[in-house]
Amino acid sequence: MRRVVVLTSLALALQLLSHVEATDRWPQFRGAGAGVADDDPALPDTWSETENVVWKIEIPGQSWSSPIVWGDHVFLTSAISSEEEPSPTRGLDDPTAENGRMRSSASHRWVVYDIDFNTGKVRWEREIRNGSPPIARHTRNSYASETPVTDGERVYAYFGTLGVIAALDLKGDVVWTKDLGARESAQGWGMAASPLLHNGRVYVLSDNRVESFIRLRRQDRRRDLESEAPRVRRVVDTGRLGERGTHGDCDGCCGTCQVVQRRWTAAVGAFGHVGLRQHPYPCRLTRPRLHQLRYPGSARRPVFAIRPGASGDISLKPGESGNQHIAWFQPLLGSYQTSALAYRGYYYTLLDRGFLLCHDAATGKQVYGRQRLDVGASGFAASPWAYNGKLFVLSEDGVAYVVQAGPEFKLLGRNSLDEMTMATPAVARGSLFIRTQSKLYRIAKGARR
Repeated sequence: MRRVVVLTSLALALQLLSHVEATDRWPQFRGAGAGVADDDPALPDTWSETENVVWKIEIPGQSWSSPIVWGDHVFLTSAISSEEEPSPTRGLDDPTAENGRMRSSASHRWVVYDIDFNTGKVRWEREIRNGSPPIARHTRNSYASETPVTDGERVYAYFGTLGVIAALDLKGDVVWTKDLGARESAQGWGMAASPLLHNGRVYVLSDNRVESFIRLRRQDRRRDLESEAPRVRRVVDTGRLGERGTHGDCDGCCGTCQVVQRRWTAAVGAFGHVGLRQHPYPCRLTRPRLHQLRYPGSARRPVFAIRPGASGDISLKPGESGNQHIAWFQPLLGSYQTSALAYRGYYYTLLDRGFLLCHDAATGKQVYGRQRLDVGASGFAASPWAYNGKLFVLSEDGVAYVVQAGPEFKLLGRNSLDEMTMATPAVARGSLFIRTQSKLYRIAKGARR
């Protein structure tokens, strides 16, 4: 399917988080390290449905939001239908004449869970709203794809399907809710943009057909988009960053930007021979200090690495591969659903059909080209993560591929949970948390069920 987006203006926030959260927490989508966890000998590199499993629990409903962790609390959301909903299909092809678009008239319950870190038992369950979903979604999406966020005092859950955000304390009491309005997404594929916290404010991005805005004190936007999550920077006005809200990872880059003050702009074609005519997904790199901007879903799939502090017109001229503001660009490196991973000086790209590429994070030079993880894999939607010198890549089949970090591609192993998986895992307190279609696993080295 062709997707043509005209970008009228572009600004990207340019301030990186200066610290990494403590190892006992993973407070937001992809954590504070953009998928990189602190090394810990307790973290596993092998597991199965029984091996190294501390606990696993059934999660009712259908949701692709990621778990988050704070101390002994594991928070998760779900949308629970009163009727049987169509099962999501694996792979990238749209399965219907409507390009995957569907509606549901069944009554749903939108729920937040607090799960005990040690036992896996549900500490509390709170229903935020109930009723029939007011907007359509993609069959591979869910009605609860946004990952919640917490500061250790409250947990904030946003359900873009409803346009409702709720704040709950750690006892499960609802402190407040705010109705931002339910609005149909551009392609009718649903929502997925996760909220985030910064300096006591909750930021929410809603790009839609009617009235797009960002943050709770709403700021109008010029174009509709549906599937980017904000990540704190000084400014973001990207026009239209993405169209396909298929799951938590389609928080565009899987969740990336924020608005406070415009720092730099680029108009249509401002990057010269590459142009900015397709939907961009911005993303931060923690090491080195760069911002990545990628354009998936078309023949042109460039990636730009933009230095913090850029201002004014940062356009590349024809023939340029960089300038004082742009550290590097690659014309065909953009992925569709997954976020890139910067780890130990290397920039890893996971393509949706199961190829891994490696580039130098500081220069953009290719270290190794496409390496296929598994010829039989149906697709990849979750973003990769890293710890202990290893990369982990999770397929929609529930198989996690373990890859040696560094300049040489080496597949070290495979771990299967034998169920469809699209949510990006969380890592905290020496444990890995993986959400499959029906379960949540806590995995740690030495555990056995």
